[in-house]
Amino acid sequence: MELFQIIILSIVQGITEWLPVSSSGHLVLFQEFFNMEIPIYFDILLHFATLIVIFLVFYKDIIKIIKALIKLDFKDEYGKLALYLIIGSIPTAIMGLVFKDFFLSLFTNTKVVGVGLLTTALFLISTKFFEGKKKLSPFPAIIVGIAQGLAIIPGISRSGSTISTSLLLGIRKELAVKFSFLLSVPAIIGATILEYTPTAITKEALLGVILTTIVGYISLKLTIKLVLNKKFHYFSIYCFILGILLIII
Repeated sequence: MELFQIIILSIVQGITEWLPVSSSGHLVLFQEFFNMEIPIYFDILLHFATLIVIFLVFYKDIIKIIKALIKLDFKDEYGKLALYLIIGSIPTAIMGLVFKDFFLSLFTNTKVVGVGLLTTALFLISTKFFEGKKKLSPFPAIIVGIAQGLAIIPGISRSGSTISTSLLLGIRKELAVKFSFLLSVPAIIGATILEYTPTAITKEALLGVILTTIVGYISLKLTIKLVLNKKFHYFSIYCFILGILLIII
C-alpha cells in the first residue's frame, strides 16, 4: 500500500468505526471507487488500533470487569456487566462463524452497502423516540449481541445497531453506550484471531495504527456525547442519503 492510501484509510477507519455510519461499508466504497486493495494485515492493524481506543476510553471499567472476573464475583455491577458481555458475545460469535463466507461475499457489493446504510438509518431514527431507564438483563444482552452480529454486513453500523437496539429495549443511555462499546472488544479480538497471519510490520503500517487511534479516540468521545445529548439520530440523514445514492448508482 502507498503512504497516502494508508493515511486516508486510517483516518476513514478512525472516524467511521465509532460514528454510526459503518466503517466496513466505507472501506468497501474506498476499495470499489478508488481501486484500493486493503491487505489482511492492515485490516488486522486497524482492529488493533480500535482496541487501543476502547482501552483508552473505558480503561477504568475494563479494570473493574477484570477484577470481578478474577474474583468470580457476578453479583456486583461490574460482575453482572462481565456476565452480560459474555452472553452478548455468544450470538455474535455464532453468526460470525456460521455465516462467515456469506458475509465475506457481500464486501464487494456497493448496493448491499446501500441497503445496509438504509437499515442503519432506520436504527438511528428510532433512537429519537425512546429513552429507557432499565438495567441490563440476559435477554437484552442476547438481542444486542444479535444486532452486533448483523453489523458484520457492510453498511450496517455496529455502534448504530447495538446502541439503538439497547435504547429500543429500554436500557438507559449511559449503560447502552458502555455496553455497546465494551461488547465490541470480544468481537474484535475474535475477528483478529481468525484473520491473523504472520507478516512484517512496516513503518507506514504503524503510522496507520497511530492515526487511527488518534482520530478514533476523538470520534468515540464525540459519539458518546451525541448519544448522551440525544443527537444520535442526526446521522440517519447521512446514512439515508448515501444509501439511496449507492442503490441508484
